[in-house]
Amino acid sequence: MKIFWVVALILVIARIGWRISRLIRKNQPGVRPIKAETNKEPSQHQRNLFTIWVFAKISVRRYFRDRLALFFTVAFPLIFLLVFGSLSKGNSVTFHVGLINQSSSAFSQEFVGDINNSKSFNVDKTVTTLAIAKDKMSKSEIDATIVLPAEFGVPKDGIPSGQAQIYYDENNVQAAQTIGSVVQGQLEGVNTQLVKIKPPFSVKNVETNSGGLSKLDYTVSGLLGFSIIGLGIFGPVNYFPEMKKQGVLRRLHITPLRVWQFFVSSVLSNAVIGLFSIAIMIIVAAALFGFKMVGNYFELAAFITLGILCIFGIGLAIGGWARNERQAAPLANVIVFPMMFLSGTFFPRYAMPVWLQHVSAYLPLTPVIDGIRMIATEGKHLTQIGPQLGWVAVWTIIIYAVAFRVFRWE
Repeated sequence: MKIFWVVALILVIARIGWRISRLIRKNQPGVRPIKAETNKEPSQHQRNLFTIWVFAKISVRRYFRDRLALFFTVAFPLIFLLVFGSLSKGNSVTFHVGLINQSSSAFSQEFVGDINNSKSFNVDKTVTTLAIAKDKMSKSEIDATIVLPAEFGVPKDGIPSGQAQIYYDENNVQAAQTIGSVVQGQLEGVNTQLVKIKPPFSVKNVETNSGGLSKLDYTVSGLLGFSIIGLGIFGPVNYFPEMKKQGVLRRLHITPLRVWQFFVSSVLSNAVIGLFSIAIMIIVAAALFGFKMVGNYFELAAFITLGILCIFGIGLAIGGWARNERQAAPLANVIVFPMMFLSGTFFPRYAMPVWLQHVSAYLPLTPVIDGIRMIATEGKHLTQIGPQLGWVAVWTIIIYAVAFRVFRWE
């Protein structure tokens, strides 16, 4: 919850500063800018900065007034975070099984109770016969069926014995093998209590006392990259063609506004919006799923800003080139979907085949997600992620060179 208080403190300070500035302006109506008092004309550099600042402020205001944009840049990534965070939070696997006890022994009754209370199994109470079990397994409603024969648990030479049977179909071979291992583990625990024989070979688990990355760490880092994609590509692809259709860009073109000024102001506004959206995601991940921010907040914010700068160039290139939505949408999908599924957005890249890992390493979003994960979950500094910074810089140069080349006002 540390990040929550940091963000809350920043917002409170910003709000108080804004209020104080408004009060000062109201109480001093005769105050004029220094340039008016000294009768000095602003320099070209000052005019350029003022133009960028005005357009960036207008873009941020337009964003916060657009409910649809707020949904797709804030609420939509949060929905994915809630879904994938819930899946990553649970470390245990639960199998849906049927349980048929054909034995009347006391041991079998006790064993049935252990299965019902086990977190590894979710027992379907409607399975009472093998015919019902086979029907449910054929429909994949249950993974397998555990059958305890009539002789299961019946004492032989004073010691309960028997063999549990696991029925499964050919579509659930791996699940059945895992279920058999779990049941065998429970029976081996009973065997060691009944028969006092020390096995000649054993296995010992040794903890390394060092924390590793969990599924949640990969999930949060990937979804932060997904949020950057939604803001940096789908945003410009949606509103640039609409602005061309309404003639807004045409009117801007006849003003002294230059392309680079328009690009810089758009990047600044999207950086502010992106940091706002990502801060909310990190707060929700920490509050609901126990996500722990290991690295430095300012270094993470700086790297995310670079990532937004890089990915936003793709949206500028597509939205600036396309004349309408029919041109922009297909091209955006062709570019976005490979990055979305191959750059580690929804599942880690280490789970891919080796050849695909090498291919996906050259996608623009891959170094962004890798850098976010290294800073946020591994505690690395910007000086330690040189390859990721290098690839982000290279892609930024390439993307903006293309964007400046293909951008058109109409």
